[in-house]
Amino acid sequence: MLKKFALIVAGGSGNRMGASVPKQFLEIEGKPVLMYTFEAFLRFDPNIEFVLVLPETQVKHWKKLCKEHAFSTAYKLAFGGENRFQSVKNGLAQINDDGIVFIHDGVRPLVTKETIEHCFSEAKKSGNALPVVPPAESIRYSDEHGNKSVDRSKYFLVQTPQTFDVQIIKEAYQKAQHENFTDDSSVLENAGHKIHLVNGNRENIKITWPQDLIIAKTFLFPQ
Repeated sequence: MLKKFALIVAGGSGNRMGASVPKQFLEIEGKPVLMYTFEAFLRFDPNIEFVLVLPETQVKHWKKLCKEHAFSTAYKLAFGGENRFQSVKNGLAQINDDGIVFIHDGVRPLVTKETIEHCFSEAKKSGNALPVVPPAESIRYSDEHGNKSVDRSKYFLVQTPQTFDVQIIKEAYQKAQHENFTDDSSVLENAGHKIHLVNGNRENIKITWPQDLIIAKTFLFPQ
């Protein structure tokens, strides 16, 4: 049976939230955001194996939260690096088997089972899958010469979990000549692979601003 791994990257701070704790530890209805993210993948497959990437300075607080909330889901722990590239690379080093890995932001608790299934099916077939949604707003391009309208039908908003054959993405990370990548699919693309798009889910937001917590609560606890 093909093994499945969820590599959860949770290295955020609370700066843009105006919070005193990292945003992945902020609570919705009494439970940290990060725990809802774990639960999203457990709904997809109760036997999925987790790797959690955290800054070393946050581990003590996370373990305290796990004890307080009786959170007993097993996971391997990797320490975050100086940037996202290094953090993901550290997490991938904890995966020693072949299979499919979902690389996911720890502050995206609203990813649906259907999105994860879309990613898994495409990655199993093609080696990778990138969940995207079309932009709802008009888009303009800007540079030093000014700005202009562009055709939004040619653009997509990128989400996670960015999903890969384990060995293919590990090899791409090893081959990378720099670390200035904004996401994992860019690392794979840089190694010469074609990226395969799948439908994401619109509510799969990355919790970044205070209003995002309100949105997340609405979806997690619909009236």
